[in-house]
Amino acid sequence: MSFGQGGPQWGPSGTSGNGGAPDWAALAEASEARARKKRWMLIGGAVVATLAVGSAVAWGIVSANKSGNDGNKSADQLPSSADIPSAEKTKEPSFAPTSAPPPLDPNDFIDSAAKDTAPLSADTLFPGKTLTVGGTVYKKGATSSTQDCKSVGTKSVVTVLAKNDCTRVIRATYFKGGDAVTVGVAVFGTKAQAARAKSQYSDGGIVALPGSGVPAFCRTSVCRQTVNSVGRYTYFSTSGNTDGTNATKQDSALFALGDAATEYTFQQIKRRGETQASAAATAG
Repeated sequence: MSFGQGGPQWGPSGTSGNGGAPDWAALAEASEARARKKRWMLIGGAVVATLAVGSAVAWGIVSANKSGNDGNKSADQLPSSADIPSAEKTKEPSFAPTSAPPPLDPNDFIDSAAKDTAPLSADTLFPGKTLTVGGTVYKKGATSSTQDCKSVGTKSVVTVLAKNDCTRVIRATYFKGGDAVTVGVAVFGTKAQAARAKSQYSDGGIVALPGSGVPAFCRTSVCRQTVNSVGRYTYFSTSGNTDGTNATKQDSALFALGDAATEYTFQQIKRRGETQASAAATAG
């Protein structure tokens, strides 16, 4: 058998033309190419997988930042205070509704002896040594207090006081120059008795009280006489000239003195009720 010249020959199927022996160099090269291709495929898959994982993590971070990170937002992008949850509030203690008691009425304390229990005397009704009204100063003369009501009034007045159960008469005299006035406060048990005594009065008056610089007055001369009442008190006034002359309607100074004394008496009795009402309210 002869093989001819020219060395081995490989056909299309990978065999050499040299009697069919394999071309080892070509096979090695082909195997290396296949190995390289496989390696690249593995590396490529790994890179794709890594990129996929990297994308998922990055997306997760972006998603988290997008949904929860408001720290970088401007003030107008932040939720309003109404949308921000607040901590649980502690309930305030509740109390039953109450109402303040009505204020005490001072008149209640001077309307009857049962509540009008404050000390009562010439010093409490007519304190001090003078009476000042509108810049005019009147001096205080003598004062007195008696439970013998019939001893301090004219006949008609004494009858009215007795009929309504007068318990005491307190008197004080004020004067200036030749004018003088005596105020007499008759004390009764109730407001109704005092009001009846006023309504039953017709004429006459309380006996003028001299002393402490004031001579006897209104014994035989014409004098001005008034009557009024407040609470359980009826108060009378007798105004006249200390020189024994008759008082007239033109005597403005005498009228001013009488009006000042009676107004002061009224205010003192009202103040008596206010003081007792205030004390009762404070005591509770």
